[in-house]
Amino acid sequence: MNPEDVREEWAERTGEFSPTYYAHKGPNEASESVRELLEHFLDHEARVLEIGCSSGRHLAHLHDGGFENLHGIELNADAIDVLREEYPDLAADATFHVGDATEILPEFDDGAFDAVYTVETLQHIHPDDAETAFDEVARVTDDLLITVENESARGAGAREDADVSYVNDEFPLYHRDWKAIFEERGFAQLLSESSERRDRLRAFRRP
Repeated sequence: MNPEDVREEWAERTGEFSPTYYAHKGPNEASESVRELLEHFLDHEARVLEIGCSSGRHLAHLHDGGFENLHGIELNADAIDVLREEYPDLAADATFHVGDATEILPEFDDGAFDAVYTVETLQHIHPDDAETAFDEVARVTDDLLITVENESARGAGAREDADVSYVNDEFPLYHRDWKAIFEERGFAQLLSESSERRDRLRAFRRP
Protein backbone atom coordinates (compact mmCIF):
# COMPACT_ATOMS: atom_id res chain seq x y z
CA MET A 1 0.00 0.00 0.00
CA ASN A 2 1.15 3.53 -0.74
CA PRO A 3 0.30 6.44 1.62
CA GLU A 4 -2.88 7.36 -0.28
CA ASP A 5 -4.15 3.77 -0.15
CA VAL A 6 -3.68 3.68 3.62
CA ARG A 7 -5.55 6.96 4.08
CA GLU A 8 -8.42 5.84 1.86
CA GLU A 9 -8.71 2.54 3.74
CA TRP A 10 -9.32 4.36 7.02
CA ALA A 11 -11.37 7.22 5.59
CA GLU A 12 -13.88 4.76 4.15
CA ARG A 13 -13.72 1.99 6.77
CA THR A 14 -16.98 0.14 7.56
CA GLY A 15 -17.76 -3.03 9.51
CA GLU A 16 -15.00 -4.39 11.74
CA PHE A 17 -12.71 -1.65 13.12
CA SER A 18 -15.12 1.04 11.85
CA PRO A 19 -16.27 4.04 13.95
CA THR A 20 -19.54 2.30 14.84
CA TYR A 21 -17.66 -0.85 15.84
CA TYR A 22 -15.57 1.10 18.36
CA ALA A 23 -18.38 3.33 19.62
CA HIS A 24 -20.38 0.28 20.68
CA LYS A 25 -17.39 -1.09 22.58
CA GLY A 26 -17.15 1.98 24.83
CA PRO A 27 -14.15 2.89 27.01
CA ASN A 28 -11.43 0.27 27.46
CA GLU A 29 -8.12 -0.26 29.24
CA ALA A 30 -6.44 2.39 27.08
CA SER A 31 -9.18 4.91 27.95
CA GLU A 32 -8.55 4.32 31.66
CA SER A 33 -4.78 4.54 31.34
CA VAL A 34 -4.85 7.78 29.36
CA ARG A 35 -7.21 9.41 31.86
CA GLU A 36 -5.12 8.28 34.84
CA LEU A 37 -1.98 9.76 33.30
CA LEU A 38 -3.65 13.05 32.46
CA GLU A 39 -5.11 13.32 35.96
CA HIS A 40 -1.70 12.63 37.48
CA PHE A 41 0.31 15.13 35.47
CA LEU A 42 -2.19 17.83 34.41
CA ASP A 43 -5.36 19.56 35.57
CA HIS A 44 -8.81 19.34 34.04
CA GLU A 45 -8.32 22.61 32.13
CA ALA A 46 -5.43 21.15 30.12
CA ARG A 47 -5.61 21.38 26.34
CA VAL A 48 -5.83 17.76 25.19
CA LEU A 49 -5.65 16.43 21.62
CA GLU A 50 -6.37 12.89 20.47
CA ILE A 51 -4.97 12.07 17.03
CA GLY A 52 -7.23 9.50 15.41
CA CYS A 53 -10.18 9.95 17.76
CA SER A 54 -12.58 7.78 15.70
CA SER A 55 -16.07 7.90 17.25
CA GLY A 56 -14.77 9.38 20.48
CA ARG A 57 -14.81 6.67 23.11
CA HIS A 58 -11.48 7.72 24.67
CA LEU A 59 -12.32 11.43 24.57
CA ALA A 60 -15.76 10.67 26.02
CA HIS A 61 -14.08 8.96 28.97
CA LEU A 62 -11.96 12.07 29.54
CA HIS A 63 -15.04 14.27 29.24
CA ASP A 64 -16.88 12.14 31.80
CA GLY A 65 -13.86 12.56 34.08
CA GLY A 66 -14.09 16.35 34.00
CA PHE A 67 -11.63 17.33 31.27
CA GLU A 68 -12.97 20.44 29.56
CA ASN A 69 -10.65 21.45 26.72
CA LEU A 70 -10.76 18.46 24.38
CA HIS A 71 -9.83 18.24 20.70
CA GLY A 72 -9.80 15.42 18.18
CA ILE A 73 -8.46 14.77 14.69
CA GLU A 74 -10.17 12.08 12.64
CA LEU A 75 -9.72 11.01 9.02
CA ASN A 76 -13.10 9.27 8.69
CA ALA A 77 -15.91 11.85 8.48
CA ASP A 78 -18.51 9.20 9.34
CA ALA A 79 -16.80 8.75 12.70
CA ILE A 80 -17.75 12.26 13.77
CA ASP A 81 -21.37 11.60 12.80
CA VAL A 82 -21.32 8.48 14.97
CA LEU A 83 -19.70 10.49 17.78
CA ARG A 84 -22.49 13.07 17.69
CA GLU A 85 -25.06 10.30 18.06
CA GLU A 86 -23.26 8.28 20.73
CA TYR A 87 -21.71 11.11 22.77
CA PRO A 88 -23.78 14.28 22.26
CA ASP A 89 -22.36 16.05 25.33
CA LEU A 90 -18.82 15.48 24.11
CA ALA A 91 -19.78 16.64 20.62
CA ALA A 92 -21.19 19.87 22.05
CA ASP A 93 -18.16 20.67 24.20
CA ALA A 94 -15.15 19.45 22.22
CA THR A 95 -13.55 20.59 18.95
CA PHE A 96 -13.06 18.21 16.04
CA HIS A 97 -11.01 18.42 12.86
CA VAL A 98 -11.84 16.04 10.00
CA GLY A 99 -9.01 15.12 7.67
CA ASP A 100 -5.49 13.77 7.46
CA ALA A 101 -3.48 14.52 10.60
CA THR A 102 -0.39 15.21 8.48
CA GLU A 103 -2.28 18.10 6.89
CA ILE A 104 -4.11 19.34 10.01
CA LEU A 105 -1.27 19.34 12.55
CA PRO A 106 0.76 22.02 10.70
CA GLU A 107 -2.17 24.41 11.24
CA PHE A 108 -1.54 24.47 15.01
CA ASP A 109 1.00 26.63 16.84
CA ASP A 110 4.06 25.15 18.52
CA GLY A 111 3.04 23.65 21.86
CA ALA A 112 -0.64 24.14 21.10
CA PHE A 113 -1.67 21.28 23.41
CA ASP A 114 -0.65 20.43 26.96
CA ALA A 115 -1.18 16.76 26.14
CA VAL A 116 -1.38 14.76 22.93
CA TYR A 117 -2.23 11.08 22.80
CA THR A 118 -2.80 8.37 20.21
CA VAL A 119 -4.40 4.94 20.51
CA GLU A 120 -3.52 2.58 17.66
CA THR A 121 -3.19 5.45 15.20
CA LEU A 122 0.49 6.22 14.57
CA GLN A 123 1.02 2.55 13.73
CA HIS A 124 -0.97 3.08 10.52
CA ILE A 125 1.08 5.99 9.18
CA HIS A 126 2.90 5.00 6.01
CA PRO A 127 6.72 5.19 6.15
CA ASP A 128 6.73 7.84 3.42
CA ASP A 129 4.74 10.16 5.74
CA ALA A 130 6.21 9.04 9.04
CA GLU A 131 9.09 11.43 9.75
CA THR A 132 7.09 14.55 8.96
CA ALA A 133 4.09 13.27 10.92
CA PHE A 134 6.16 12.48 14.01
CA ASP A 135 7.88 15.86 13.81
CA GLU A 136 4.46 17.53 13.84
CA VAL A 137 3.19 15.43 16.75
CA ALA A 138 6.22 16.48 18.78
CA ARG A 139 5.97 20.13 17.72
CA VAL A 140 2.36 20.64 18.88
CA THR A 141 2.90 18.83 22.22
CA ASP A 142 3.81 21.24 25.00
CA ASP A 143 4.15 18.77 27.85
CA LEU A 144 2.74 15.21 27.94
CA LEU A 145 2.71 12.75 25.03
CA ILE A 146 1.07 9.32 25.30
CA THR A 147 1.23 6.54 22.73
CA VAL A 148 -0.73 3.28 22.86
CA GLU A 149 0.44 1.36 19.82
CA ASN A 150 1.18 -2.17 18.61
CA GLU A 151 4.95 -2.48 18.56
CA SER A 152 5.51 -6.03 17.33
CA ALA A 153 3.79 -8.64 15.20
CA ARG A 154 1.71 -11.34 16.86
CA GLY A 155 -0.12 -14.43 15.75
CA ALA A 156 0.61 -17.66 13.92
CA GLY A 157 3.73 -17.41 11.82
CA ALA A 158 4.39 -13.80 12.80
CA ARG A 159 7.97 -12.58 13.14
CA GLU A 160 8.49 -10.45 16.23
CA ASP A 161 11.12 -8.40 14.38
CA ALA A 162 8.89 -7.69 11.37
CA ASP A 163 8.61 -4.01 10.47
CA VAL A 164 5.06 -4.44 9.21
CA SER A 165 2.20 -6.89 9.67
CA TYR A 166 -1.31 -6.98 8.26
CA VAL A 167 -4.66 -7.09 10.06
CA ASN A 168 -6.93 -9.67 8.43
CA ASP A 169 -4.48 -9.59 5.50
CA GLU A 170 -5.94 -6.19 4.63
CA PHE A 171 -4.27 -3.12 6.05
CA PRO A 172 -0.77 -2.60 7.41
CA LEU A 173 0.49 -2.03 10.94
CA TYR A 174 3.96 -0.51 11.00
CA HIS A 175 5.92 -1.59 14.08
CA ARG A 176 8.19 1.12 15.45
CA ASP A 177 10.39 2.01 18.40
CA TRP A 178 8.37 4.88 19.86
CA LYS A 179 10.88 5.47 22.65
CA ALA A 180 13.64 6.17 20.15
CA ILE A 181 11.36 8.17 17.85
CA PHE A 182 10.21 10.64 20.49
CA GLU A 183 13.43 10.82 22.49
CA GLU A 184 15.04 11.97 19.24
CA ARG A 185 12.43 14.74 19.22
CA GLY A 186 13.22 16.06 22.67
CA PHE A 187 11.03 13.97 24.98
CA ALA A 188 11.97 11.80 27.96
CA GLN A 189 10.13 8.53 28.46
CA LEU A 190 8.40 8.25 31.84
CA LEU A 191 6.53 4.99 31.50
CA SER A 192 6.35 1.88 29.34
CA GLU A 193 3.72 -0.78 30.04
CA SER A 194 2.29 -3.63 28.00
CA SER A 195 -1.49 -3.97 27.99
CA GLU A 196 -3.68 -7.02 28.36
CA ARG A 197 -3.91 -6.98 24.59
CA ARG A 198 -0.82 -6.49 22.44
CA ASP A 199 -0.48 -2.73 22.76
CA ARG A 200 2.27 -0.96 24.65
CA LEU A 201 1.52 2.27 26.46
CA ARG A 202 4.31 4.84 26.63
CA ALA A 203 4.24 8.23 28.32
CA PHE A 204 6.70 11.01 27.53
CA ARG A 205 7.31 14.53 28.82
CA ARG A 206 9.55 17.35 27.80
CA PRO A 207 12.51 17.59 30.22
